[in-house]
Amino acid sequence: MKPTVKGLESDLMTKELFGPLFAVQTYNDASPTDFEDVCELIDSTSEYALAGSVFARDRRAVKIADEKLRDSVGMFCINDKSTGAIIGAHPFGGARSSGTNDKANSVNVLLRFSSIRCVKDTYVSSSSTLSACHVPE
Repeated sequence: MKPTVKGLESDLMTKELFGPLFAVQTYNDASPTDFEDVCELIDSTSEYALAGSVFARDRRAVKIADEKLRDSVGMFCINDKSTGAIIGAHPFGGARSSGTNDKANSVNVLLRFSSIRCVKDTYVSSSSTLSACHVPE
């Protein structure tokens, strides 16, 4: 496909595609709120949230993007491509319809495959006095 302009309602913007796709969203840099509005638009455009990147020198813009796109991507890259995760070093996992947001290579992914259970066993009644040498019968 040659470089093509598509609207936000296009399948290219709303579906989860696994191919070489470079989406660019423009905004009015002179407007004090246009960048925030664009971030909110990106957040609400698709049900998918695998990975994304923002390229900016302005650290305020990076902070805004990080806050506004928090639920829009499973892995958020700043000034780098979103395909650059280092296996075993960077947690990676989609959110929304892109996955369960379990991060592979993270101890947290174990929670997906486990059922946490707490067992409390009282050996003596609460009215008993325990000493350091007490052994339950």
